[in-house]
Amino acid sequence: MKSFLKKFARDERGVSALEYAILAAVVAVAVAALGPKISTLYDDLFTRVTDAATPTTKP
Repeated sequence: MKSFLKKFARDERGVSALEYAILAAVVAVAVAALGPKISTLYDDLFTRVTDAATPTTKP
């Protein structure tokens, strides 16, 4: 059993997959946290572009 644990601890085959899973989780948390702020930013941007592109009519 002891040799199995030593062998298991030195085995690095699944390390890359684990690192990618952790990275994906961090990105998902960041997107979830920043989602509303990014949405507001793009709303404001598109409103400004629309206002600038729409001609104003003076009566």
